[in-house]
Amino acid sequence: MSRFLSQRFADLEAYVPGEQPQDMQYVKLNTNESPFPPAPAVLEAVNAAEINRLNLYPDPEGRALRQKLAEHYNVGIDHIFLANGSDELLNFFFMAFCDQTRPVAFPAVSYGFYPVYACLYRLPYDEIPLREDFRLEPLDYCGIGKNIVIANPNAPTGRIIGVDDIEKIVCSNPDHVVMIDEAYIDFGGESCLPLAGKYENLLVCQTFSKFRSLAGGRLGFAIGSPGLIEDLDKMKYSTNSYNINRLTMAAAIATIENHEYYVNNSRKIQENRAYTVAELNKLGFETLPSMANFIFTCCPRMEGGAFYRALKAKGILVRHWEKAAIADWCRVTIGSREQMDLFLKKVREILKEVN
Repeated sequence: MSRFLSQRFADLEAYVPGEQPQDMQYVKLNTNESPFPPAPAVLEAVNAAEINRLNLYPDPEGRALRQKLAEHYNVGIDHIFLANGSDELLNFFFMAFCDQTRPVAFPAVSYGFYPVYACLYRLPYDEIPLREDFRLEPLDYCGIGKNIVIANPNAPTGRIIGVDDIEKIVCSNPDHVVMIDEAYIDFGGESCLPLAGKYENLLVCQTFSKFRSLAGGRLGFAIGSPGLIEDLDKMKYSTNSYNINRLTMAAAIATIENHEYYVNNSRKIQENRAYTVAELNKLGFETLPSMANFIFTCCPRMEGGAFYRALKAKGILVRHWEKAAIADWCRVTIGSREQMDLFLKKVREILKEVN
C-alpha cells in the first residue's frame, strides 16, 4: 500500500476472486464457469466485420441487446439494465440505493462481494445468519426496513428459497429495494422475474457468465421497474457510460437466439450434479442440496482447507474459505462428466491416503 491511498480505504478488505491459473494445468472446478463453449452461432456473430468496427464506440444504451432481452422475457425495454458483469450491477445497487439512513442486509454466508461493497461505501449493513443447515430463513428478512440483497440460489451453499417466499420479503419491505441475485437460477431453480413487473421495489439480477457460457465477455443484466432502471442508469453514466463492449453485445444477442443450446447444456450439468452427489454420498461426504451449477460438500476425514490443498496437489481446483462457519466445506463447480469422474477419482485417492 502506498502512502497516497486515502485513509478511508486503509482498512478495506478487497474481494478475492477464484484462482485463474493461466497455464491450464488444473481441472478448474473453482469459479462456476460453464464447462461448455458458447453456441457456434456466437462465434459467427463475433466476426471480422464486427471486429473491424472496434474503432467505434459501442452503443452506450445497448438498445439491440436490451430489445432482444425484452422480447425473451416479455417485458418492456425500459425494464432492462445492462452491466459489465453482475458485479458491476451490484456495485451500482449499493451506490444508488444505500446510504447512512438506508442500510443494507444480506446473508452472513453468501457472495463475498456484498460486504466488500458495503465497506467500500462505508454503509451500515447487517449480515443475517443462516440456519444450522445453511438454510436461509425468509422470515428473517420480512419487515426489517432495510435494503436487501439475496443470492438465490445462495452461494456458496447452493440452497434456494421459493418465489412465494421472495414475494413475502418484497411485500413486507415496500419502502426499500430488494435485489435478488439470480446468477445460478438456470440450473433447476424457479426465477422470480415475473414478480419484477408487479413490485416497484424488486430488482432481479442475472448474468451471462454461468448458464450462457460468456464468463469472459463480462455481461450482466437487471430487470425491474423503469424507475429503478433510471436510477441505475444515473450511476452508470456517472462512472462508465460505455460499460459493455460491442463484441460482447454481439455475442450476447446470438446467445439469446440460441437459447435451446444452453438449456441442453444445463440439463447435462444437472445430471452431472446428481451423479457427483450420489458418488460423494457413497464415500461418506455430506453435501447440501443444490440448485446451482456447484455443490457445497464436506469431507468426512479432513477439514476443508486440507481437502482443498490435497485436491490442488492432484491437479483439481475447488474453492475453500477460511471463514469459521464454512471452514470445513468446499465448493465444487459441476463440470463435464469427464471432469467430474476425474475429480471423484482424485477424491478416492485422497481418502485412501488418509486411512
